[in-house]
Amino acid sequence: MRGPSSRPDGERWARAALTRVLEPGDERAGRWLREAGPVELLRRFTAEDGSAERLPGMTAARLGGCRLRAAAAEPERDLAAVAEVGGRFVCPGDREWPSQLDDLGDARPIGLWVRGRPDLRLWSLRSVAVVGARACTPYGAHMAAALGSGLAERGWVVVSGAAFGVDGAVHRGALAAGGATTAVLACGVDVAYPRGHAELLGRLAHQGLIVAELPPSSHPTRSRFVLRNRVIAALTRGTVVVEAEYRSGSLVTARQAQRLGRFAMGVPGPATSGLSAGVHELLRGEGVLVTDASEVIELVGDMGELAPVRRGPVVPRDRLDATAARVLDAFPYRGVTHPRDLARSAGTSADETLGRLYELHSLGFVERDGDGWRLTDSAKRNGDARRGGT
Repeated sequence: MRGPSSRPDGERWARAALTRVLEPGDERAGRWLREAGPVELLRRFTAEDGSAERLPGMTAARLGGCRLRAAAAEPERDLAAVAEVGGRFVCPGDREWPSQLDDLGDARPIGLWVRGRPDLRLWSLRSVAVVGARACTPYGAHMAAALGSGLAERGWVVVSGAAFGVDGAVHRGALAAGGATTAVLACGVDVAYPRGHAELLGRLAHQGLIVAELPPSSHPTRSRFVLRNRVIAALTRGTVVVEAEYRSGSLVTARQAQRLGRFAMGVPGPATSGLSAGVHELLRGEGVLVTDASEVIELVGDMGELAPVRRGPVVPRDRLDATAARVLDAFPYRGVTHPRDLARSAGTSADETLGRLYELHSLGFVERDGDGWRLTDSAKRNGDARRGGT
């Protein structure tokens, strides 16, 4: 591999090579990168002058692995490969670099391989992550799709991981609404993983963005999925979890979001569902319960972006003033009663009670029966409805 020192884009070239050498999220390697710089760090991995051995925490076994990877790295080929699929390599310091990723400190990505036309930094400024179980229930898929479309319709970028289950439903919901969505992968941006989502990933590349820390043609591993989650958390203003068991990568994303000062939210499910157990545990802690896009936006959005006030249906009794409602409540459910008995029960005067009776009569709540008064059939039905709701 030729060295980058004579290249005008030497730092970008070196960072592209280092994505082949170092695993994502390696904080010790991130310290080396911060202290030595990408060009010098790559030089140490390929030089025989002993400088690599002096890196803090370097071991002989680790150095051997880094040297093998560095010798095999071909950044020109990787940069050409990503360009062939309409992509690019974005580095810290670039205009397109999302600065919120710097919150990860030494775990910050070396760079990001990006596929798609939109500007990653601009899209990430107003984005929300929605993640959850791969083997989700129909309820989970419905809620994920509704969140995806609802957020997209309100101008938010929806970020997820393109996996089966909740991730796929979220992306599809956003795409169906004609909105913006970003997939953060644990493999190369040119790799269709999972294979069953090849068509979805193609739509994402055309209509949205695909992002990865790993260079083209890289394949995922279990650890890379977990480490990918920190990028999802850092890239967005908050993370929503839709269905997750106690041990779930989605909960890792939400807790990483909390550590970074972002919002962690959860969509509740049945108390008997194991797929909602992890979400409920999150909600018992610092997580915030949400049920739709407007509630998510109320948390992560700007001042004044409030969810609508929730209340049950308005029934005719709700429109009565306090005195008329007391008189109506004083009526027995069956039979006839007299104004003086109503006044005593309602705590009102006889004249006030009589005036309210005529008001209630005009509204259809009561009717005359000889010298007394009784509830109409419709008022009884409304009264039953109120008792059932208390």
